[in-house]
Amino acid sequence: MMCFTHLTPLPLFSAVSLPSSRRHFTSFRTRMSSSSIDSAPPPPPPPGNGIVLGCGGTTVDFLATVDSYPKPDDKIRSTSLKVQGGGNAGNALTCAARLGLTSRLISKVANDSQGKGILEELESDGVDTSFLVVSKEGNTPFTYVIVDKQTQTRTCIHTPGYPPMVPTDLPQSTMLSALDRASIAYFDVRLHETALVIAKEASRKKIPILVDAEKKRDGLDDLLQLADYVVCTAKFPQAWTEVSSIPCALVSMLLRLPKLKFVIVTLGEEGCLMIQRASTETSESKETDIESLVESLKQRSDSTATFPTCVSSERAKLKANGIGTLSGRLFLGTAEKIPPEELVDTTGAGDAFIGAVLYALCAGMPPEKMLPFATQVAACNCRALGARTGLPHRTDPRLVPFLV
Repeated sequence: MMCFTHLTPLPLFSAVSLPSSRRHFTSFRTRMSSSSIDSAPPPPPPPGNGIVLGCGGTTVDFLATVDSYPKPDDKIRSTSLKVQGGGNAGNALTCAARLGLTSRLISKVANDSQGKGILEELESDGVDTSFLVVSKEGNTPFTYVIVDKQTQTRTCIHTPGYPPMVPTDLPQSTMLSALDRASIAYFDVRLHETALVIAKEASRKKIPILVDAEKKRDGLDDLLQLADYVVCTAKFPQAWTEVSSIPCALVSMLLRLPKLKFVIVTLGEEGCLMIQRASTETSESKETDIESLVESLKQRSDSTATFPTCVSSERAKLKANGIGTLSGRLFLGTAEKIPPEELVDTTGAGDAFIGAVLYALCAGMPPEKMLPFATQVAACNCRALGARTGLPHRTDPRLVPFLV
């Protein structure tokens, strides 16, 4: 078996150092002299209305890198170890804060060493933790993460916090203060009962809502009904709609959720797909098969580009056979081609993508710019161990082309 009993004596939020030869994670596009970095134009100030409220999970991650995933009853050694804050909402809001947004987090931790470490790390990144609930007793949630170097995948083993967060933990006055002047509200569906109360109030105040649809969870359907935007994992659309293909499943989601403005599915190294609903019904009589349109966009995309790109369709009636039609546009975003020697860990890549989407929405980026920006931020994060180590700041030279 794989044993983690020796993790807890480590200083919280620490790392075991590796030889210098293993620390070269920088993209070839950022291998530049200090003079060229200094000469890069500074990014413009962040959006003045950039306040994001997030409700969801924040944890401690114990990350162990191994040469290959252990077989049953194996005893193996890790090649590196890191203890760091994690959790979908904690990661996404850390990303948004580093990009320049004002990030507020509603979550729950215990008054233990791990909970205190979580708060300190979030605050050091500029995340407003004044709305977090701290339980006097119980335990802070934590996750063991096994990073497999052979398959370049990660496996998460999560232990929920106790006692769980319930709506009565959050006074009405605190919730209203958290929503004050918020530009967008974000939910990872980890704390679904509390999230639904906040989402209903956000909807009443006409604050846009983004939902992270990672997988089927309790309370997800209620939150999706209130969502303006959804970002989901590759497996979710088909699992939720029971439709055979991802493009058709995305059409089905938009037809089932009439408030939804767009849905994005992240596809790892294959990039992402997005369907944006037309604000008004199109007058075009010709229908376009969504599957054929995806293939057409793939043909148009530059397969030789190493950096993120985006191609899009014209506004059309998007048809999913046996499901229905929808007026809108299809976008295909490609991912950065990360050299194998630079790809370290995909933990938190989806959260980084969402953090960048939150920024893009507050900044008013069009989809053609938002998708490459979000995939670039996610790619930056894959070059270091853990969900937050590689999250870029807005001054990162790799982000300048998207922010100017």
